[in-house]
Amino acid sequence: MSDAATAPAASSQDWVSPINPWIIAFSVMLATFMEVLDTSIANVALPHIAGSLSSTPDEATWVLTSYLVANAIILPATGWLGGYFGRKRFLITCVIIFTVASALCGAAGSLGSIVLFRALQGAGGGALQPIAQSVLLESFPPKKRGLAMAVYGMGVVVAPIIGPTLGGWITDSYSWRWVFYINVPIGIFAISMIRAFVQDPPYLRKTRGSPIDYVGFGFMAVWLAAMQIVLDKGQEMDWFGTPWIRYLTVISVVAFIIFIIREMRAKEPIVHLGVFKNRNFAVGTFLIFVVGAALYSTTAMLPLFLQTLMNYPAFQSGLAISPRGFGSLASMVVAGRLVGIIDDRALMAFGFMILAYSMYLFAGINLNVSIMNVIWPCIVNGFAMGFIFVPLTTSTMGELPLSEMNNGTGIYNLMRNVGGSVGISLSTTLLERMSQKQQANMVYNVNPYSTVYQSRYHGLSALLSRGLGAPRALAASLGMFYRQVLLQAHLLVYVDLFRYLTWLCILGAPLCFLFSKVRHTGKPIAAH
Repeated sequence: MSDAATAPAASSQDWVSPINPWIIAFSVMLATFMEVLDTSIANVALPHIAGSLSSTPDEATWVLTSYLVANAIILPATGWLGGYFGRKRFLITCVIIFTVASALCGAAGSLGSIVLFRALQGAGGGALQPIAQSVLLESFPPKKRGLAMAVYGMGVVVAPIIGPTLGGWITDSYSWRWVFYINVPIGIFAISMIRAFVQDPPYLRKTRGSPIDYVGFGFMAVWLAAMQIVLDKGQEMDWFGTPWIRYLTVISVVAFIIFIIREMRAKEPIVHLGVFKNRNFAVGTFLIFVVGAALYSTTAMLPLFLQTLMNYPAFQSGLAISPRGFGSLASMVVAGRLVGIIDDRALMAFGFMILAYSMYLFAGINLNVSIMNVIWPCIVNGFAMGFIFVPLTTSTMGELPLSEMNNGTGIYNLMRNVGGSVGISLSTTLLERMSQKQQANMVYNVNPYSTVYQSRYHGLSALLSRGLGAPRALAASLGMFYRQVLLQAHLLVYVDLFRYLTWLCILGAPLCFLFSKVRHTGKPIAAH
């Protein structure tokens, strides 16, 4: 990394946009909220998409996978691409691509076309989050960056929560196509706001004219694409029992190693790995990986529990989880004002302990719980996220030079998404594998030699025989008992999953004190 890149002139560092930072925040958050919302809003529409395009539900999951793969590839390259094309121009181009691709997804007439358009949409949306984050960090003075990250966090944390509910309502009330069409007017408005109010700072890393690191970008694309497909399809394909999963895993690992070596030796790497020399950034990217795993696995598991075990419709299960957003909104505002007053490390540790407590509450679920037994832990869970996300972001980025903000935020957001993918994959795998083990343990006690089982079995058979007749009543009683075994086995796995997440969050608390203390002064952060 050159000295010019890492030590821009003081005058550049003192640059302040003449536009009100809140107008800038609104401009970039429009696009970001739209993009984050789209990562989850299409999930509940998958069965409708599959039926409309004459495909199976398994085939329709490529609508999600193609988006995530393209999104992951663009994320870490955001810093380089923003410098090469100009960040404002690149941001507007990304919003245009995302908006046009959304319209094409809504008009798609086949599975192949919507998968292609979703990949294009993911490529356009990949840069929106890190660019919005870096613009906000630059637009607000250091002492107000906590509040800026609270605004950013509202979009990033709340959008995936309301996405399934909104997607379910749109799909049921109108059509799955409007899940994509709704992005068009928002995208047009966002483009107008960005053109009018967002500016490129003079210290932005300039890569125009420098050779493009095609080799590094190629290996990065192969590594991330192969990894995302393995994580997304692994459980469905029996993981390493399927040859092509094994091949993709090897390809991903080899491409990752070559990518690291290439980026460390290249004169103009597409991803500047030198930011990991900063202790705060290294610790922060690991913790955001943990937060992503906890956040996304919980978001994925709760609707499954409510729909498969509690028989909630998709829309009602979304409503039960939505109050989590109210907790997030409240804590984002509070945490944003406390950053700079209370030590960031203490705020983060407090947030992780609250998050652990919410997971502990989830671990107390059973098949007789009321809706409030789900809503209350969701609110606590959302409340914890503000005390983690806001100080975590400001501490991670607080010691990076402004010229490295684009590069750092790209890597930071990638690690959150990868953590989410890993968390969801591990959760679904444990749910399938451990439920079989729990079922075997429970069936062991349901046998002809158990007096309790025999008593209840014959009592139920006698009750059913009045309407079904004795032979059919015996079979029906056995089926009802087996269904209860399956339900209880799956319930125990959900309880175990939330217990594991409880311990994961508890272990995250002491790691917060690995950060060096960041001073939130009124002066811009000096470049290192």
